[in-house]
Amino acid sequence: MGKIKVGVIGVGEIAQIIHLPIMESLPELYEMVAFCDISERLLVTIGEKYRVKKLYTNANTMLEQAELDAVFVLNNMEYHTECTIAALNKNIHVFVEKPMCVTEAEARAIIEARNASRASVMVGYMRRFAPAYLRAVEEVKSLGPINYARIRDIIGPNRFFTSQFGHVYRFDDIPAEAMQERRQRNARLMREAVGEASDEIYAAYGLLLGLNSHDVSAMREMLGSPTRVKAAASWRGGSFKSVIFEFDGFNATLETGVDQQGRFDAHIEVYGERKSILVQYDTPYLRQLPTTLRIRETIGDGFEETVVRPTYKDAYVYELEYFHEVVTEGKEPKTTPEDYLQDLAIFKMIVDAIRS
Repeated sequence: MGKIKVGVIGVGEIAQIIHLPIMESLPELYEMVAFCDISERLLVTIGEKYRVKKLYTNANTMLEQAELDAVFVLNNMEYHTECTIAALNKNIHVFVEKPMCVTEAEARAIIEARNASRASVMVGYMRRFAPAYLRAVEEVKSLGPINYARIRDIIGPNRFFTSQFGHVYRFDDIPAEAMQERRQRNARLMREAVGEASDEIYAAYGLLLGLNSHDVSAMREMLGSPTRVKAAASWRGGSFKSVIFEFDGFNATLETGVDQQGRFDAHIEVYGERKSILVQYDTPYLRQLPTTLRIRETIGDGFEETVVRPTYKDAYVYELEYFHEVVTEGKEPKTTPEDYLQDLAIFKMIVDAIRS
């Protein structure tokens, strides 16, 4: 199988900026044949832009009627589980953007459906596909004993970046009852995930699911999973957090927050005795901004710093090329539901530490 037929569930901001343009740029790999979105005006607009004629406001109808090899689940996280399972039940491969789901029970339901299906599930963690990051993972293996690691993700609003380079279509035709149903579903899933809690705890957990799932996932691949969370705190309504992770022989910190500053500061830095490794990410909303690797090392009397920029090729492109191999060659997804389940376990440790 060469080109695969794809349906897209959710054609909002992330789809418009990232997934749809990339699939259009890879015509030898992807053919977009069906779109689904709750906003009919958005659906028609994006359908016309990408010359896709099969348009649906209901995901189940799309999965029933459209001939698909794979589906991209890009809608709101509260609906990821039901859309993913519905596709798996029809043996359609699934690419689901992070967060894959909200609760552990949802994750296990997805795994069960995947196991009963002939299809695969891959979670959208594009940072782990960046060549600079992959090189850093190998560099850390040869670093020797680790003294400390720092994971930072302090960013400004997405619209600061998106509004300066292009137009994102948004319409106000979503029914009020659908918006209310989403709010109710979110509240129910949050309670299932962390129990009865304050609004700040729910907001802190929501930030973990959204922004920080990238950080924790990349941390795990590079360093392994922490043995415990020694301490954690959130403030400003849950929009800022700091976490101390305990690993075997060293600690790591996560510092994260979202404000109105027009910058994107996301990196992982690992400190050895005489060498350190830093992976620096830029905003994914401006494509082709490279992920870079900085290697700092003391050799004799000298201190050397090397900056490595392996490519300008977008990490999302590498990710979608990889997913194509999952569908066409039976390649094992790198970012599986089981992999995501490990992130949920760490999120729970963080929330428990904030509460205590």
